[in-house]
Amino acid sequence: MRRPRRAVETHMTTIGIIGAGHIGSQVARKAVQLGYDVVIGNSRGPETLTDLVAELGPRARAATATEAAEAGDFAVATIPLGNYTDLPVDALAGKIVIDTINYYWERDGRIAALDDGDATTSGLVQEHLKESRVAKGFNHILAADITTTGAPTGTENRRALATSSDHQDAAELVARLYDEFGFDTVNVGPLAESWRVERDRPSYVVRQNAQELTANLAKAPRVI
Repeated sequence: MRRPRRAVETHMTTIGIIGAGHIGSQVARKAVQLGYDVVIGNSRGPETLTDLVAELGPRARAATATEAAEAGDFAVATIPLGNYTDLPVDALAGKIVIDTINYYWERDGRIAALDDGDATTSGLVQEHLKESRVAKGFNHILAADITTTGAPTGTENRRALATSSDHQDAAELVARLYDEFGFDTVNVGPLAESWRVERDRPSYVVRQNAQELTANLAKAPRVI
């Protein structure tokens, strides 16, 4: 007699968050609220995250960036673009990495390939993390809005956020996470098109539903 097949657990439960700034902290707050475990790390060391972890509660713990990467079923990278080559390649190998990183040349220094429209921010991250599956996410929403502007699935005029990836499963993970956080998803397509949702484009940090976001993505200029 055949044994019944065990149900496959598809809901990943631990998020490794690399970067504990405004976006990383807000993603962590919403994630623990939804029942995820969170391991959060930054460049300054776990001891600097004591207050944040105390606020987040028992589902969160502080770690180094590498430990957070290793612990996560998937990771969220939310650090300054100028430091993207510090992301731990080996610890993130084989994993989906949600990239929230934006290009602020005032902070990061000028990057000619981005200024000239020859590269995208997420493309640079994917190039660095060759063995990971990078998807853009949470990059064009104000940090405070992550925990305050979501709405249940099917809500009229629900806010939408964009994702982009060269890997279907990575884009699908972001879409699922967005839905859990309270947002619709518009898939921009491959990372080569992810410039459409980068800084200073029409879709950047404005509230928009899926139809409005689609229109804003279409009219985005390649070079600012």
